[in-house]
Amino acid sequence: MMRKFAAVVVVLGALSFLTAGISWAAENHVKEAIDHDKQAIEHGKAGHADVLTKHAETALMHAKAAQKEKANMHLDEGIKHLEGAVASGKKGDAPGGTKHAEEALMHLQEAAK
Repeated sequence: MMRKFAAVVVVLGALSFLTAGISWAAENHVKEAIDHDKQAIEHGKAGHADVLTKHAETALMHAKAAQKEKANMHLDEGIKHLEGAVASGKKGDAPGGTKHAEEALMHLQEAAK
């Protein structure tokens, strides 16, 4: 009887560790997306559409990874705006890319709460 109880405790402990790890991974990806989005905004304001694009692409990669871990409507909206920032940046439209990146930042920060 004691062995069964110990086995159940071990299994439940492992499951809680794994679910906490998934949550931590999603939070980490959101944090990385926010950091890169902020850099995209900074470079976009300086007129560097090419650097804005690189940071927006990296932010997008992290936001999509977070989305796989936890569904969130703010992540969905953030991803849409990051895609817009990338598209604008590739066209050389730093102001347009910056606007999308700023919208994405607002949603990513909400997703992080």
